[in-house]
Amino acid sequence: MLTEIETEVVVAGAGPTGLMLAYELALAGVGTLVLEQLPQRIEQVKGGGIQPRTAELLESRGLLEPLLERAVPRDGVGGHFAALPVPLDCTPWRTRHPTPIAIGQWEIEEVLEERATAAGARVLRGAAVSGVSADDEGVVVTADGTRVRAQYLVACDGGHSTVRALLGLPFPGRPGTHQAVLADLRLSAVSSLVPQQLGHMSTLMRQAGGYWAMTVPLGGDRYRVTFGRADDQVEIDRGSPVTPEEITTALQTLYGPETVLGAVDNASRFSDATRQLEQYRAGRVLFAGDAAHIHPPLGGQGLNLGIQDAFNLGWKLAATVQDRAPDGLLDSYHLERRPVGAQVLHHTSAQRVLADPRPSEDVVALRDIFVDLLRLPDANRHIAGLMSGLSLGYPLPGGHPLTGQRLPDADLVTETGPVRLSALFGSGHAVLLDLAGAVPAGLGLPPRVDLVRAVTDDDLGAAALLIRPDGYVCWASDSSDVLPGDLLAAVGDHLQRSAPDA
Repeated sequence: MLTEIETEVVVAGAGPTGLMLAYELALAGVGTLVLEQLPQRIEQVKGGGIQPRTAELLESRGLLEPLLERAVPRDGVGGHFAALPVPLDCTPWRTRHPTPIAIGQWEIEEVLEERATAAGARVLRGAAVSGVSADDEGVVVTADGTRVRAQYLVACDGGHSTVRALLGLPFPGRPGTHQAVLADLRLSAVSSLVPQQLGHMSTLMRQAGGYWAMTVPLGGDRYRVTFGRADDQVEIDRGSPVTPEEITTALQTLYGPETVLGAVDNASRFSDATRQLEQYRAGRVLFAGDAAHIHPPLGGQGLNLGIQDAFNLGWKLAATVQDRAPDGLLDSYHLERRPVGAQVLHHTSAQRVLADPRPSEDVVALRDIFVDLLRLPDANRHIAGLMSGLSLGYPLPGGHPLTGQRLPDADLVTETGPVRLSALFGSGHAVLLDLAGAVPAGLGLPPRVDLVRAVTDDDLGAAALLIRPDGYVCWASDSSDVLPGDLLAAVGDHLQRSAPDA
């Protein structure tokens, strides 16, 4: 007998993308149910890193502090491109979080689930999606004895997305050419070759005896080890278990016989396949995270790309469900985020060449040239912005140079006292920031758009700015006398139309 559930949005997958989206929707008051096939969370490091732009977004919702409390201590060094030995410097991008944050994916999931359920979302575990039907009115999702009716379904169920397969959607791209193992281990003894401090990625890499590895110390006897064969190998079935003997052989070849495997917490295989959906929306079904795009795990991009998908989609889907969205708002999710995903696929493909453990003489020469380029401040700034997400902007209409860009987290002073710009977004609302008394009094803004009048010593580049819930400027003016009609039109074009009964 099926259990019938009705909700406004159903999310498939309780990974970081699905849980971040659930939080965003619940914050806006949207009924949200997350279906997760696993009966309980696996304590797996996996992605294991938060990039600077993702850190800014999490901080804007008050989610960063509990994550920092769980983070792995690391040297204050920048990120990397293809593990080349030049730290990326994000300080020119005016961020309070210039270096990546090391933290296990399961801990990110735990914090996000706590906050999402506290905000009203529900998470149903042990519910593997087995059927999806959709029409112009909504979707019906079947999952292990449960049938859910909702207005929309968002597939956040990973690179092997069941939802994508059930809908028969192609996932074009390139199959993997190399396999590797990702394992969370405990080592009972280590040689001097095993890294003991979490520093720049280039210091964590090693090759020996036909193997390559990246070993990340997590504290005590815990390590995250990624390894593979640097020479030609017989293809191993992705679904075959990773054995302790296989891990021991790799460890001792790379780090010597003094390195002794104590225990394997979890281990899995992955490849360097690159694929992306042609459309992130199929009617009432949308796709985010690895369900929409997969790429080689180079530069710590995947988890961050998915969380940023969720930030872009959440407020748009909420406005659509609540009948507040202007025409085309939900479609703008695909229009904005697919090019971002394509860019990540592009630069991870470039990194795959530079990080090849079997480099040709030409690739070695290319690495040398690229290292020299990364030491040039302008080139380093460009790549740092790319890898961190800080340079990301959206092609929004409007003539002001800030349109579509993120703002640095400025110190503001309002009538109630000092506040940081990031703190204005904890409710998930859009913010109309008036820095010069430019916005006329008595202006009737719609719900979920907060007017904040403030002053700042930081140069934010405009007198008044309308900032979306995901932190990107959608309208700005240099004038100290803003026309109400222009401003209200901008709100209606970018954020929400007036309520039907208004």
